Amino acid sequence: MKLENVLRIDAPVDVVWSLTEDVERWPGITPTMTTVERLDDGPLAVGSRARVKQPGQRARVWTVTRFEPRRSFAWSTKAMGMTMEGAHLLADEGGACVNRLELEVTGATAGIVGRLLRRPLLNAITTENKGFRAAAEARS
Repeated sequence: MKLENVLRIDAPVDVVWSLTEDVERWPGITPTMTTVERLDDGPLAVGSRARVKQPGQRARVWTVTRFEPRRSFAWSTKAMGMTMEGAHLLADEGGACVNRLELEVTGATAGIVGRLLRRPLLNAITTENKGFRAAAEARS
């Protein structure tokens, strides 16, 4: 199952990227994150890990799997027989930013999760993207 939400944000890519890579500040941007704690030092990069607590869920460790500064960032976690990968993809659109959030769920239980949680998961990434838009536009 793959879900996505795409929003145009009236802020430069650099502003949206600064919010994206500062994962520990996400709880102040979106209500879908309770806490995000980096488990390593230095700039975010492939292999970086963070413990993420979301409302109604137990904390999970997410590991960065792809990282291209100012363009994309993805991380994944495993839970209950599935792998979840969340991705942020940014594109410059004439001084604004097109921000695409994706969530892909794969594995043995992905079909069940898709049937039961598709709508809440899509609502979550939509809420997250709206939070990034509000925060970025407030900074610009």
